Amino acid sequence: MNEVLLRSLTPSVLGVLVRRGADFATAEDAVQDALVEAIRVWPADPPRDAKGWLVTVAWRRFLDAARADAARRRREDLVDEEPLPGPVPAVDDTLQLYFLCAHPSLTPSSAVALTLRAVGGLTTRQIAQAYLVPEATMAQRISRAKRTVSGVRFDQPGDVATVLRVLYLVFNEGYSGDVDLAAEAIRLTRQLAAANDHPEVAGLLALMLLHHARRASRTAPDGSLVSLAEQDRGRWDTTSIAEGVEILQAALARDRLGEFQAQAAIAALHADAPTAEETDWVQIVEWYDELARLTDSPVVRLNRAVAVGEADGPRAGLAALAALDDSLPRHAAVAAYLRERDGDLATAARLYAEAALKAPNLAERDHLTRQAARLNARRRR
Repeated sequence: MNEVLLRSLTPSVLGVLVRRGADFATAEDAVQDALVEAIRVWPADPPRDAKGWLVTVAWRRFLDAARADAARRRREDLVDEEPLPGPVPAVDDTLQLYFLCAHPSLTPSSAVALTLRAVGGLTTRQIAQAYLVPEATMAQRISRAKRTVSGVRFDQPGDVATVLRVLYLVFNEGYSGDVDLAAEAIRLTRQLAAANDHPEVAGLLALMLLHHARRASRTAPDGSLVSLAEQDRGRWDTTSIAEGVEILQAALARDRLGEFQAQAAIAALHADAPTAEETDWVQIVEWYDELARLTDSPVVRLNRAVAVGEADGPRAGLAALAALDDSLPRHAAVAAYLRERDGDLATAARLYAEAALKAPNLAERDHLTRQAARLNARRRR
């Protein structure tokens, strides 16, 4: 069973049902039922047209649900509209679905959560980690969003800002998580940039390209994480870096700074340094100051503490870190790094071990565990 194929077809199948008049919540359930049926049937009897098969089965599931609801209007008309089996035109509905999920009846945070779950393919746990909230809280938020849009006609698409937020979170999960969605997020952001002349759309595309350019060097052959300072810069994709920088410069020239442009500027400064030692940390701190002003995000201030530690020394970084809540994700890892830079190996080893216990994924946990072991070995010499 090709689960990658099923996941790639899901947005298009969902789009077909929505265009044919299905309300989003029921359409999503119908598509999920069709995927379950495909997993059961396809190994023994694979279809010649996978998308057509899924559309037909999902539409029938939707019709079954519609018939079960006696109060639903136009029940007979929907039955007559059942599509015939056969090839379905190849139309990429994914970006359209991102806009439809960002419906005006939803709050931006609920719209983002719903889109990540229904179209982006992320689990509730992954979305909760991205939002820094408990999984149960995110599950309730998604359920409320589904109830809100249940029965709503999707003829009022949401705004670009919400779609950008969704694409950014999808890219981040694909870049660092256990579901590879980064290339898909870049593809959709390119489509959005072609259709919207907005500096923040360009800023997000530049940010994605600059981060993705370093992807090949982020892990060692054994799958372990490689820190930015230790990455082989010869493996960075210089073509993507050049494109990202060019897009960013054009966006910044319009003098309408937004958070994605500021993040891209930080990424560009990292990409521009021939070696880790030549990184312009003073400028990076300045861009983090701009980013903190734009977002007031504690995560931004956490990353800024690292940059301050590089620009002005580890004690300055620790002073910046002291102003932040130590329950923040990765707070212990940042504290460990700065303590090590300051020569306090015992405290750094303890903090690395503590951070490993809170790591959001296996690769990061293993990386932090190795850092703790490395420092403990140094102390025993």
